[in-house]
Amino acid sequence: MYENNFPNKRYKHTLAFLQKHVPVSETILDLGVDNPFSNIMREQGFSVENTKGEDLDIDFSSVRQSKAEVVTAFEIFEHLVAPFNVLKEIKSKKLVASIPMRLWFSSAYRSKTDPWDRHYHEFEDWQFDWLLEKSGWKIKDTAKWTNPTKKIGVRPLLRHFTNRYYIVYAER
Repeated sequence: MYENNFPNKRYKHTLAFLQKHVPVSETILDLGVDNPFSNIMREQGFSVENTKGEDLDIDFSSVRQSKAEVVTAFEIFEHLVAPFNVLKEIKSKKLVASIPMRLWFSSAYRSKTDPWDRHYHEFEDWQFDWLLEKSGWKIKDTAKWTNPTKKIGVRPLLRHFTNRYYIVYAER
């Protein structure tokens, strides 16, 4: 997916936020298949298990069967049609989740070649908060950051000032 072009800024912010809220002694279920950030978490001492690529809109078996103390969901909920359902199924008492925020100057992302790499939702922060609260989570901390590019143009300029990512730590 990243073709050796890792989102280093996002990984740096995500890891710092995770380390702020989750001790390495707690086990993690990371929603989504094994990925470069899963490996970064393991390299930092976290015990991480991933879901197996099942459609989390309809198959909650990995979530239901997990004994993990924490669930992480980094840029996964925007790909689901109904993220409320899997959020309700989580048994863990802690959740760390991030999303790419909706940008008013850019349409929703859709890969033309990979049907799994599409955004059904692009949330504003208040919408994601509402989703979490309605599904039984209490938000304890949040952070946002930009994602500037080195391209030239109006959109790349706006990316220097407009927050692109939103991360939340929540508990039940």
